[in-house]
Amino acid sequence: MVLPPGLVITDPSVGSGQLVCKLKKSLYGLKQASRQWYMKFSQVLSGFGLLQSSSDHSYFYKYFDDGNFFGVVIYVDDILVASSHEGMINQFKDFIDGHFKFKDLGTPKYFLGIEIARNDSGIFICQHKYALDLVTDAGLLGSKPAFTPMDSTRSLAVDAGEPIADPTIYRRLIGRLLYLCITRSDITFAVNKLSQFLSKPCSNHWAAGERVLKYLKGTIGHGLFYSTKSSPSLSIFSDADWAACPGTRRSISGFALFLGTSLISWRSMKQHTVSRSSAEAEYRAMALACCEVVWIVALLKDFGLQVHQLVPLYCDSEAAVHVSSNPVFHERTKHVEIDCHTVRDKILEGVIKTVHVHNSHQLADIFTKPLATTPFQTLLFKIDFTTVYSPS
Repeated sequence: MVLPPGLVITDPSVGSGQLVCKLKKSLYGLKQASRQWYMKFSQVLSGFGLLQSSSDHSYFYKYFDDGNFFGVVIYVDDILVASSHEGMINQFKDFIDGHFKFKDLGTPKYFLGIEIARNDSGIFICQHKYALDLVTDAGLLGSKPAFTPMDSTRSLAVDAGEPIADPTIYRRLIGRLLYLCITRSDITFAVNKLSQFLSKPCSNHWAAGERVLKYLKGTIGHGLFYSTKSSPSLSIFSDADWAACPGTRRSISGFALFLGTSLISWRSMKQHTVSRSSAEAEYRAMALACCEVVWIVALLKDFGLQVHQLVPLYCDSEAAVHVSSNPVFHERTKHVEIDCHTVRDKILEGVIKTVHVHNSHQLADIFTKPLATTPFQTLLFKIDFTTVYSPS
């Protein structure tokens, strides 16, 4: 750090050479400040006896001999605490008060833009205010709502219309929509599709982004509901849309992971390579879903929830299911990368079991392609995507 202007050095012994300041503590806003804060806060939490999860480094937990549980999730300087014993929360507050100045906001109702409502039947999370601000800033609050986030009859390409004069407006919109996907699984595929045109957005891409906002206008308060009656058992649906990208001919993978009837993890992404058949595309999607199962099983273990049963992996491709469990299909699959065969390895290890499901019951279909209104609304109902707000 260069010496500030106006500083006079009176000691003649240090009057020669280049003088600098040595920082004794990290300053907020510097590049290394966040890492220094994380290291400091992690040391403090370790002093309370908390263990850091190897599956998610922002999660710290502790178990007690009497069976009580205590967990802390941190995001920079925001902390969310959960425990089965209220006295432990009070002890943690006293402990933190001895190290930092903090503000207790009580029972969580709003955390990082996520609204939390709870009662005896379960917990409901949404981003009502964030979505409302997003639609308002775009000037579409008075527009006619759309029933689906994307038009199922049109496909987007790289050069779709005239280039936008100011691409930063489009990029800012996609960035805000990405954060909205934390609770809005229904727009995940649409946002994933639109984010592929950030380098050169065109008029058709902007129109598709406005359609997503019009859909949000009609579903402004929708979110995910986690029922207290849901069983602690895992299941995952895997799907793929073969050669869905018109420019690269790469396929789209998607999965939906459920804890009981509650959707806890989902994803929509373009595959890294071109698949030679629909079975290969489905098999790659199963490999992606399998990795998610391995991660979530390890994370649930840190929450004190042991998964003893095989996790069913539902796929609507009989060929992909046969490939995952039958090594005789060598001639058909020798061109597939070795890492895709992690599905077969986890079947042998007793982690998952593959189950064929009819296409009409494939819940991950919503993450691989734009759907018409009726099948789209049917899938949203099945994944317990609802709202607690009364219609206006």
